[in-house]
Amino acid sequence: MKIGKRIATLLLAATIGFSAIGCSKIDGAEKKVKVIRVAHGQNEEHPQHKAMLEFEKYVEEKTNGDIDVQIFPNELLGATAQAVELAQTGAVDLVIGGLGTLEAFNSSYTVLNLPYIMDSTEHYHEVMNDEDIMGTVYESTRQSGFVGLTWFDAGVRNIYTTKKPIMEPDDLKGLKIRVQTSPTNVKMLQALGASPTPMSFGEVYTGLQQNVIDGAENNELALINNKHGEVAKHYSYNMHAMLPDILIASTSLLDDKLTEEEAQIVMEAADYANKFEVELWEDAAAEAKAKAEEMGVQFYYPDIKPFQDKMKDLHAEYTKDKDMKAVYDKIRAKGDEILARNANTDKE
Repeated sequence: MKIGKRIATLLLAATIGFSAIGCSKIDGAEKKVKVIRVAHGQNEEHPQHKAMLEFEKYVEEKTNGDIDVQIFPNELLGATAQAVELAQTGAVDLVIGGLGTLEAFNSSYTVLNLPYIMDSTEHYHEVMNDEDIMGTVYESTRQSGFVGLTWFDAGVRNIYTTKKPIMEPDDLKGLKIRVQTSPTNVKMLQALGASPTPMSFGEVYTGLQQNVIDGAENNELALINNKHGEVAKHYSYNMHAMLPDILIASTSLLDDKLTEEEAQIVMEAADYANKFEVELWEDAAAEAKAKAEEMGVQFYYPDIKPFQDKMKDLHAEYTKDKDMKAVYDKIRAKGDEILARNANTDKE
């Protein structure tokens, strides 16, 4: 990290840290409350933000106002990578982070970020709800100062561009496509022949508008909530990833700042927020697609097999590491289990 950015992060951490305890008045008397700060990069209409509002309500009601949850959307506390650094210091308590950011801390997240590792949304959801798989992943970053609490559905990621539809991998040759700051995402686009361009999510609209990039990869909500559909009119369902975003918690929040009972309430609230967000997601994606069509975005449905075939070497590379292969094998076993189950159901 550049020195200037590091100094800015430390200054922000110091500023936030001064007000970890707040005061409120009840019947004219001051009452000390604990403040939990939540950072994420989505806007107020996004299912994740709405889910965190439910999280806020749950925590504040269950603690009788002893905890004040403060939510900072739209990267108000910095880009996701910076917010995660603040969580490591304890200056921010909760962050919704993408796998592209989290894989820098542990390779378990890298496995989840592999393109085409999930067979279907059914497979994806069952993996994310499997404690045997995800419990280990969530705990893998404890030494880095944070742990995972739950997941939020971030839909199926596809490629959208300003110039032309992507119907086969060769269509990506020479195109600059924005990706999360993730070695896995970079290698994926390189394998497809594109020029991957890591960039903060908040910079994507301007990048598309000014032709700094030719496209990006994300779900349908980005077209509407972040207005990418105003400048990128070609959305291709190559379905390269079914990715969760992860709600992480600073270990200092759970281990030091909160009582055991309060920590339990926070974890219950996270589980409640997960279920709320997942239910919202499907309708939100369909609504976003309809609105995007109204603004002139065209949707395309290429054959995904040629894209999948380009990923075989990437899968082989990442499963050389035994720890990564252990997670990979569990995910693939879950997919085989679902396939067998569905085949038996079809016979009945």
